[in-house]
Amino acid sequence: MTTLNEWFEKGINIDAYLDSMQTHKENTMHIYDHYELPADTDFFNTLRSQKLRAIVLTEDWCGDAMLNLPIFYHIAQAGAIDVRILHRDENLELMDQYLTNGKSRSIPIIIFINQNGDEVAKWGPRAPELQVYIDESFSSLPDKDAPEYEEKRNQMLTFITKSYRDNTDFWQRVYASFKRGLEEA
Repeated sequence: MTTLNEWFEKGINIDAYLDSMQTHKENTMHIYDHYELPADTDFFNTLRSQKLRAIVLTEDWCGDAMLNLPIFYHIAQAGAIDVRILHRDENLELMDQYLTNGKSRSIPIIIFINQNGDEVAKWGPRAPELQVYIDESFSSLPDKDAPEYEEKRNQMLTFITKSYRDNTDFWQRVYASFKRGLEEA
């Protein structure tokens, strides 16, 4: 079985991932360019002292990744977290160890490891408050068998993508979720 250190070494860096993006690059960069980290000096100092590394399982078509990763990149920079990206669909052996609710390959998943390669925390695929938003949004869709389901679902995804891109309250909730998860590690 491949160790987390080996998975980390297999990944690409943030710049290489951003350069390779095809789907949500513009929205990802919009969030990255407009998001400002809070002045959490103590939190970032603690992260730096932990010398964490992060393995990110993602795909660039994922709206949750579009929202979460730019905020995480800021945290990683401030906390000196070395990050490597793995494409979910090319790394199912690892992905299947981090299924959401034991069944779903939801992304992004961020696995935080220490210098020995031991897992110290896991985050993803979304902040709890955004899970409520998603659940409520999708509960209003017609049944999957309904003829209008696909059209309504696509309209919903377009709306969610725009909300993720523009709703700075969502950005703050993502940051708070990352912070909680890392402080509890």
